[in-house]
Amino acid sequence: MPARQAVTGRSQEPRRRFTEELRSLRTERGESLRKLGDALGWDASLFGKMEKGETLGGPEVVEALDQHYGTPGLLLTLWELALGDPTQFREQYRRYMTLEAEAVSLWHFAVSVLPGLLQTEGYAREVLTVGGATGADLTQQIEARIGRREVLDGDNPPQFRTILSETVLRTPLRDAVAWREQLEHLAAVAERPNVVLQVLPNGSGLHGLVSTDVMFLRLTDGRTVAYTENAYRGELVEEYGHVEPLQRAYDSMRDLALPPAESRKFIGQILEEVPCDPLT
Repeated sequence: MPARQAVTGRSQEPRRRFTEELRSLRTERGESLRKLGDALGWDASLFGKMEKGETLGGPEVVEALDQHYGTPGLLLTLWELALGDPTQFREQYRRYMTLEAEAVSLWHFAVSVLPGLLQTEGYAREVLTVGGATGADLTQQIEARIGRREVLDGDNPPQFRTILSETVLRTPLRDAVAWREQLEHLAAVAERPNVVLQVLPNGSGLHGLVSTDVMFLRLTDGRTVAYTENAYRGELVEEYGHVEPLQRAYDSMRDLALPPAESRKFIGQILEEVPCDPLT
């Protein structure tokens, strides 16, 4: 068995520890990525991405690597730890926030919850509370989320398109007053010249992003990156080969959405269903 790499302060982070071990085992054998790919039957680019931390791969490929290197169970254990590494989510999210502030245009799809750029304080409070935030941490997260709206409020705001699943608009807050305020804010934002808002009716059927919230950012250098997210983790996708299929799925799904004018009417209809006086 190859000598184990010493655990340093840096490599105690599970995801980084996993990628370091992969790279160390391959280089100690003197194998190229191409030779490794030929030996195991996977494309060499997959192993390159795993060593860079761009993807963790699946259990089948990790088990095959364990067998190839004679490290039974080692890589699979590191892989399992890396899957649950919360630092990776935070690092990717911080980088995403930096890119969002620099983007020249943004386009987005929401499965069940409004994007942070469109949330009112009441909406953000309920969403974050459901996610487990409390006390001072809740207050800080609300302030940070509301602060993100400045991206669309500046003197020269970027173009922003959002497509909201009908589910987003059919899932009210528990606080009827806060829900009305959120819908009114949404209707006002939809009138801005730099914002295009569309609603995807539930009757549109299945599509390629049926379970994926995604935000695309067009950067100043012409690149497009994507950030996909669910309730528990998010992933910053920067490689063109992974962003492009997401864009194709988005374009196909956009063709199913209501036009902007009809979407604004749809929001108005939802708003009419919310009582002005919640006690009634």
